[in-house]
Amino acid sequence: MNSNLDKIMKPKSIAVIGASTKEHTIGSDLMKRLQEYNFNGKIYPVNPKGGIIEGLQAYTSVLEIPGEVDLAIIVVNAKFVLSTIDQCHEKGIKGLCIITAGFKETGAEGAEAEKQLLAKVREYGMRCVGPNCLGVVNTHPDIRMDGCFAESLPERGNIGFVSQSGALGGGILNILKDLNLGFAQFISIGNQADVNAETAMEYWENEDDVEQILLYMESIQNPSNFRNLASRISKKKPILALKAGRSAAGASAASSHTGSLAGADKAANALLQQSGVIREYSLKNLFATAKVFANCPIPKGDRVAIITNSGGPGIMATDAVCEYGMQMAKISDATKEKLRSFLPSAASVKNPIDMIASAPIEHYKQTLETVIADENVDMIMVIYLPFLGLKDIDVAKAVMEIKEQYPHKPVIGVFMTKNEFFTKLSDMKVNMPFFMYAEEAADGFNRLNQQRLWMERPQGKVPCYDVDKAKVEKIIKSALSEGRDQLTTLESIDVLQAYGIRACKYGLATNEEEVVTLGNSIGYPVVMKMTSKTTSHKTDVGGVRVNIQSEEQLRAEYKDLIEKLTEKGLIEGLEGVIIQEMVKGNREMVCGIATDPQYGPMMMFGLGGVFVEALKDVTFRIAPLTDQDAKEMVKSVKAYKLLQGARGTKPADMDQIEETLLRLSQLVNDFKFIDELDINPLLISEKTGEGIAVDGRIKVRMKEAKEALACECAACSC
Repeated sequence: MNSNLDKIMKPKSIAVIGASTKEHTIGSDLMKRLQEYNFNGKIYPVNPKGGIIEGLQAYTSVLEIPGEVDLAIIVVNAKFVLSTIDQCHEKGIKGLCIITAGFKETGAEGAEAEKQLLAKVREYGMRCVGPNCLGVVNTHPDIRMDGCFAESLPERGNIGFVSQSGALGGGILNILKDLNLGFAQFISIGNQADVNAETAMEYWENEDDVEQILLYMESIQNPSNFRNLASRISKKKPILALKAGRSAAGASAASSHTGSLAGADKAANALLQQSGVIREYSLKNLFATAKVFANCPIPKGDRVAIITNSGGPGIMATDAVCEYGMQMAKISDATKEKLRSFLPSAASVKNPIDMIASAPIEHYKQTLETVIADENVDMIMVIYLPFLGLKDIDVAKAVMEIKEQYPHKPVIGVFMTKNEFFTKLSDMKVNMPFFMYAEEAADGFNRLNQQRLWMERPQGKVPCYDVDKAKVEKIIKSALSEGRDQLTTLESIDVLQAYGIRACKYGLATNEEEVVTLGNSIGYPVVMKMTSKTTSHKTDVGGVRVNIQSEEQLRAEYKDLIEKLTEKGLIEGLEGVIIQEMVKGNREMVCGIATDPQYGPMMMFGLGGVFVEALKDVTFRIAPLTDQDAKEMVKSVKAYKLLQGARGTKPADMDQIEETLLRLSQLVNDFKFIDELDINPLLISEKTGEGIAVDGRIKVRMKEAKEALACECAACSC
């Protein structure tokens, strides 16, 4: 299927159906761009009137074209598109790029037409970009296809760029020269009826011409397929994404902590993170990072050296590097000695290396050459401020000369100078990125380092634990039979235990004598919690009593609880009370599951207890989790320091906490209709360091659960 994209991206012949002689129409502009960019194949204009268009013989129908045609670029009125596809099939054309708008973006009628369009494309074994798109570009010297109607001709480079927005793609093509960037290939996917971002990524996976992939996306159509493809491809080449649509609409409707903290953008963020995709939040940053990857190799480590002719910017650059968690390189004694041999005595040869304001071009060259050879250095930032008539462009040329001789290490220039400098650069062939500010360079190094860490990261496995699936099925069926989509606390804890998640020792009591028997067998201190089919937030109604030290206190608390619930009219739904061991620990974490309508189940982990929604120190990943995902989740929250054992507390059992997340992931994979799940708190025991589920809430999607559990299926999700 993939090789058919060759007909679109590497065509030997193109038919422009809807070509026109009328100035400033898409049909006219497309013809001009193809010719101005010197397309290497044959161009066949198609127009019902025939005649000559842009000096070429026009054909009244695609069927009249004498030779073979690989790609049809279609710009006819929307009502003629379907019959045009039929003619293209008759002609044997396998590649389509449909520029024409008027499909699903216009409403129900357009959506129906697009459905028919896709059905024809599938039936005829074609591939199709669009409809409602800007077109396609391939700058390879053997092809030279500018098959879109942007004003400027494309610049040659190593980027494969997919844009869901045609106008945005056109705007970017117009400013490539100013950005000092170039594309290898560009696809404007428009309504992405057939070809989407995933198709493009897969096509570019083994394209040597495409060394990095950039995505502008408003939606991810198939999150699971995207994750599979991106996590594989990003191990070979960087994928940078600008994902628009970041509002968390709908999250407020959720009843669990996990649900209310999750939003559409959290899901997208988790997906991109798990796929090794570098996410940027603005076009400015997207292209700044692209410029870094276009001109820098992946470093061997995160040790940065800074060369400057001014102390202040050197210190600010150091701060920026350290804030990203990278290291300031320890310059070797041999390097320092060599630097001292030519730098003035006032210069500092420690990192940052300050050559002082009087540094001539020769010092820039010698210092960079010396530092680049140091094995303790992985990346180098060269800072220039204009002093003593030293010309910025001359310094840049000198630095690039050294970079050419030593291409194996990333070098980024920070030139705090006039804008004209950057304009001059856009007319030159550069071999390293230049920025105005040190923070931008540090950001670039951070992205290079992020890609290095991802490429070195182990693949990750989804483990499968031995669990009691039948018990969980029975518990959920029982709730469904009573018309409940929410499990009681007791049922929730039973579900967690069935999946091997460590919960407190507990038991259910329905009268005072049972309460006392349980308390005595578990051992004091204990906790008493009501469990009700009608009240889910127990603390709001005084339904949780902690640190009960004796049988007498337990009896008194039980009587008081029953009295209070009776007064409030809440006694009816009461199943009883849960008597639990009281785990000592003041570190409360939270973990859970929320379902995103598009991305599916999302796992959450973070600081829990009463702080969960106030501090929002939580992280998300899409299920199923790999062991690597679980490890990263635990490490990525600020509360990780607490887990490590701050101020003499016992370090948490990290392996067991990671396993808890993996077992939850297996639970939601086995029971895909679980809508929300909270373990809050997951209390870290001061005695053992284990994460113990002290409380649990589980809610299911009733209709889906009934359908799933009615049909008995032997296949295990593992």
